[in-house]
Amino acid sequence: MPARPPERRRAVARSTDGIATTADRILDVAERLVQARGYNAFSYADIAAALRITKSSLHYHFASKADLGAHLTARYAARFLAALDDITQASQAAPERLRGYVALYENTLHEDQMSLCGMLATEFVTLAEPIRAELRRFFDCQDIWLTAVLEAGRSQGELRFPGAPLEVARMLVGSLEGVTMLARFRGDSDCFDNAARHLLDSLCVLCARDDGA
Repeated sequence: MPARPPERRRAVARSTDGIATTADRILDVAERLVQARGYNAFSYADIAAALRITKSSLHYHFASKADLGAHLTARYAARFLAALDDITQASQAAPERLRGYVALYENTLHEDQMSLCGMLATEFVTLAEPIRAELRRFFDCQDIWLTAVLEAGRSQGELRFPGAPLEVARMLVGSLEGVTMLARFRGDSDCFDNAARHLLDSLCVLCARDDGA
């Protein structure tokens, strides 16, 4: 099993009875706004209007937009890490784990959304340091998980690629983030599907064999 990523900021969690708290609802709206517009293109006034609450109520839960952004990024990262854990438990085969990883991006695209952290990364230089720190942890998490999958797959003869696994891991992340943005811009999911297939075929010795069976 891949090593765990560095400890992350504690994300705001939903109440134990499954009912969304005000903080949950604020984060839900903020997440949609970031994915649709970007971090710098929304304000507390947008959230207050969507939820029909006062801006003072927002500040009660999140003292500043930077605080909100850091919690939002940590929450998204926690969900993503949980999804990676599910993929790890579902299969021991590296090609299947990579397919599961690609499916996380594919599902986001099919919901007509962008990766939250991918959107934030495009605005990295303008973000407050607490949000930057959460973004670094998010991408470190992916580096650690993918590197472990790639190392194991190559050692088992399931994957074939030149260079260091970490370099390939970062290529995968960058490629998937980029092609997701391009596919959404073009309104063409085939753009993503074709690029993802080529990425996997370039790595997976068993992919072509399995697909042709």
